[in-house]
Amino acid sequence: MIRETIITTPAADGNTHIAPMGIRQEGEYLLLAPFRPSGTLDNLLRERIAVVNYTVDVRVFAGCLTGHWHWPLVPADKVRTKRLQEVLSHSELEVHHVEDDELRPRLLCKPVHEATHAPFRGFNRAQAAVIEAAVLVSRLHMRPLDKIEAEVDYLAIAIGKTAGPQEQEAWDWLMQAIAQHRKQLLEQSA
Repeated sequence: MIRETIITTPAADGNTHIAPMGIRQEGEYLLLAPFRPSGTLDNLLRERIAVVNYTVDVRVFAGCLTGHWHWPLVPADKVRTKRLQEVLSHSELEVHHVEDDELRPRLLCKPVHEATHAPFRGFNRAQAAVIEAAVLVSRLHMRPLDKIEAEVDYLAIAIGKTAGPQEQEAWDWLMQAIAQHRKQLLEQSA
């Protein structure tokens, strides 16, 4: 099972890198497998620490893919990086083992600290639709646009029926990214 999360890592310039990433539980470890090239991967290999942020604010997922990066951060408790301020919970990790791969290395990470900050009150369908659309946007360069647009048309049903202001804002950012990609493709073919 893959859980969609936000990973924060310390960047080489002293800032905090924020990125969406699906993670898996493997026994006592969390498996992170970022594609190359990846700022998250570079940071993990250099610093060997990260924070997994569990949030239901889907704007963070969409924002990471569309240039909206200004999310409040606070210091992590046990590792030398920051985490998102507004999360339900977080896990602070140390890289335990790296299985190198040309496309997608696998990093087994051991949680060294975990904390819960707020109760989980459930998802709505729009949150799930935004996360799925964010995955599609992250793959615009890998998939045919007509297939992405067909999936987006279906996901839009949930947005129309269940989105609140945060989900609508995130959706709008993602739709702007798809429209920009469509425009670039048309310009290239002209």
